[in-house]
This record gives sequence, structure tokens and C-alpha cells, in this order.
Amino acid sequence: MAKEEFRVYNSMTQQKEIFKPKVPGKVGMYVCGVTAYDLSHLGHARAAINFDVLYRYLQHLGYEVTYVRNFTDVDDKIIRRANEIGEDPLSLSNRFCQEYLLDTDALQCLLPTHQPRVSDHMEQIKDLISLIINNDFAYTVDGDVFFAVDKFPNYGQLSGQKLEHNRAGERVAVDSRKRNPADFALWKAAKPGEPSWDSPWGPGRPGWHIECSAMSAEYLTFKFDVHGGGIDLIFPHHENEIAQSCAACKESSVSYWMHNGHVTNNNEKMSKSLGNFFTIREITARYHPLALRHFVLSAHYRSPLNYTVSQLESASDAVYYIYQTLQDSEDALSLFEEGIPKDGAEQNGRTIQLDPADAQECISKLRTEFETKMSDDLNTAHILTGAFQDALKLINSSINAVKKKQPKKQKQQKQQKQQEQQDQEEQQKKQQLLMNQSLVEVKQEVKTVLNILGLLSLDAYSEVLQQFKDKALKRAGLVEVDVTNLIDARAIARKNKDFSKSDQIRAELTAKGIALMDQGKDTIWRPCVPVEQQPLPPVEQQQQASPVQT
Repeated sequence: MAKEEFRVYNSMTQQKEIFKPKVPGKVGMYVCGVTAYDLSHLGHARAAINFDVLYRYLQHLGYEVTYVRNFTDVDDKIIRRANEIGEDPLSLSNRFCQEYLLDTDALQCLLPTHQPRVSDHMEQIKDLISLIINNDFAYTVDGDVFFAVDKFPNYGQLSGQKLEHNRAGERVAVDSRKRNPADFALWKAAKPGEPSWDSPWGPGRPGWHIECSAMSAEYLTFKFDVHGGGIDLIFPHHENEIAQSCAACKESSVSYWMHNGHVTNNNEKMSKSLGNFFTIREITARYHPLALRHFVLSAHYRSPLNYTVSQLESASDAVYYIYQTLQDSEDALSLFEEGIPKDGAEQNGRTIQLDPADAQECISKLRTEFETKMSDDLNTAHILTGAFQDALKLINSSINAVKKKQPKKQKQQKQQKQQEQQDQEEQQKKQQLLMNQSLVEVKQEVKTVLNILGLLSLDAYSEVLQQFKDKALKRAGLVEVDVTNLIDARAIARKNKDFSKSDQIRAELTAKGIALMDQGKDTIWRPCVPVEQQPLPPVEQQQQASPVQT
């Protein structure tokens, strides 16, 4: 099968383009990370997951990828927060860098190749500013250094913003010393009580935008393939990066600018003032991180992502089903050795009935659909439906919960009859081997898709399922023994033909996200989407401020 050409949407040209790296076989990728002064929020989770999928897919395509994601550990917000709580700014930012890494690790994001911090790259930043000044694109005022946007005629090429529309924003102070109100700081003169570094222009610290130009050039040179971040960074951050980098090196170029969309809560933009703002830590305290990852991937990375509890519940249920299917197939395969049922297989009651031709057709469809959708600008929104769900259904339907019918061994009086029976048993063994192998191959194709999407845990399937059950119990306000006692009470009610009470117990548990399933004389439970949704607890006051992407 011919591979699909990988196409990505380029924010610069506002169209999809065939992905062609500057150096064949190698990809340089820079993604703006977080400003580390508090726990990271759902928007940061989205950026981390989306670009992790890009990283994984590029590796799947065979590229050697150098992935750089920065930490902003020197910033106004960090200094302000540190002063409020009486902590050293670099100590505070280091603490929240580590918290971010714990969150992204839980979300199964691979570590980037490099994770540079502003505080470790002061020399590179100062050198870059010197280049910009020497090329007559910047000027100094009282120890501050400003970029002169009037000197850069292509300013606004990424965002479409006109200079006259560029006004003071969240991080851009109004300063009458500027030649143009749109000019932005490359270096800020030191102020009392703030960390500072020596420079040719006096003690101070970098402006917001210069750090990414300096660190991307340090690790990827001025020419690299992909620059990513949230859509809110297009202007002014990425626009200013382009101006700075081109002012320092006229050959500076990024081939593809990629941006993930906003996150909303019940169709309202997440904000602290509305009280609809959640950190990654708050969500993963109640839902498995894989459920959050699945939820993020359920929307195309450029589309708005609307957060609702019901969406997260559905994602949790979907991932549980995936892992239950993998566990069931593993259990079924473990009952055979070389096509022969092990001792106890008959009592266990599972067989594998799978037509190898059906298996190969399923694999082909799944592989084709996966490559087609991923090559179309990472269209993860539809990958976990369609052929992927068909593959899960095929796995489940191939595992028959019926007793294995062993061929009756009858005493044969003639040698010929004995030989015929041996031939028949040998043929059955070969057929079972083929069916088992077919199941293994379908399962492996499913795992390949999950791995590229970052949904394949290193933990055993049984452990993941138990983790999901533990989260479901927590959301329901129950412990395992509570459910066991209710199952026993339901069994007694059924024995006494009190079906009203039996149904009530089941309905009350279902409303809390606990589904009871009768299997013969036994009853088991699994998490489910609750009938009545429970909202997340209110955001803690001390966690309401969250880091801002840079």
C-alpha cells in the first residue's frame, strides 16, 4: 500500500501543505511551553498532547525528530507570585516546572529532546539582542532595549495584524519612551526586588518574546521545520518571534507554523472570573489521565475543544472498553499453547473463533483509515471511530464465551480410524493456531494505533482497568466494599423475588457511574457513564491562577 503524503495546516499560508523537512529524514520542531508559576490547566494539557501526537507520528513515519519545548522561568507573573508568597522566583518556577512534568508524564507525553529554560540561556539571549541592535532593528532607552517594528516591513505576516492595531496587551506595558507604541521589549532594565543579570545595556532580564527566538536558534538553528503553540500565541508572541529572528538573521525561516485551538467550558471560554477554570491535577484526581488524553484527541487539534463532564465521562467509558477488550483477548490467548487448549480451558469457557481472512481485511482497513486520517493534518477526531471500533468488535466477537468442545476420543478398532482421528485433531490444531495468530495480529494493529496516539499504557491491562474502577468509585463516593454489599443485597432481593428493590439498587448505582453485569450466577461491576452527571468540585482559590503559554 502506497503511503499517504503527510499534509499539515500552515498558519502562515492558511492552507494545508505537503510536509517536506528542510533536511531529508530529519525534523526540527519547537513548541512553546509554559510560564511556570502555578499548576498547569486544561489548555496546557491540550497543547502538550497535540504536539506529542505530532512528535510520535513523525517518528512513526521514520523521521529523526529533534523536539524542543521551552520553560519560561523568568517572567513578570513569576516574580509577582514569588513576592506574594515570599519565595525566590527561580525556586518557585523550578517547582512548577517539575509539577508540569508530572502532569505531562501522567498524560503519557514523551519527553522532548530538549527542555531549555530562560535562566540557563542568558548568554544566547544577550548575543541575539546584540545582533538585532547591530542590524539596526532595535534601540536602547535607560537600560531597556526595544525592537523597532517600523524597521521590519513584514511585521504582521503571520497574524495579519496591522501596526496601527497593535496596542498594549497583557504583557506589553504602555511606555512613552517607545518610538512606536507597538515596539516591544527585548531587554528590561532591573527593578528593585527583581532577579537580574548583567548585560551590555545594564543589569536586567529578557523580555517575553526574545527567549524563544534565542532558544530555537540555539537548538535548531535559524532554519527549522515546525514551530507550534496555542492559537492565542499567534499574536503577539509568534509574530514578534518572526520579527526578532529575521532581524538577527535574514535567512531565518520556519517551514510550518502549527497552532492548536482554544479550550472552552460548556461553550464558554475558560476563565478565572467565571469560575469554570480547571487544572490538569483537578481533572486527573477524578478521571484517569488516559480519559483526559482521549477527550483531547476526540477533537481536531485546530478546532475549539469544548469541555463538559459528560464528554469526559464518555471518554473514560471509551478507554475502559478498549482496555477490557485487550484484557479479554489476552485472557483468551493465554488458554492455548500451540493451538492446544491448556488444562482448565474447558472450565474457563473461552474459545477463539476468527476467520483469518476477516482478520486481514480488518487490519488492512484499520491501517488504511489510520494513515489516511493522520496524514490529513493529524485528524485524530475520527481515528478512534470507524475501522478502529470495527477492530474492537471483531476481537470481542472472536472470543466466544462457550465451553470448548473437545473432540470425543473413541476407541478405534482399526488403525485407519485412529489415523483419521489423529489427522482430524492435527487439522483442528492448525486451524486453531491460525485463528489465534489472526487475533494476535488484529490486537497488535490496535495497539499500534493506540501507541502512536499515546493511549497505550506501560501498565498491565488489568492494572489500567483497576485504576479506572478506582476513579469511578471515587467519583461515586463509594469504596469497593460498598459495591460488594449492594451486589449481595441485590442478590438477596432477587432470591426473594423482590425485583423492585433489585432494580432500584442497580439504577442507583448506574446513576453514580457503576454498572452491574450479571454473568451466570455471578454479578460483576464496571464503570459506566452515569445517568446523573456530577460536576467537578469548585476550583481552589490558591490554584485559580495558572501558567500562561509562551
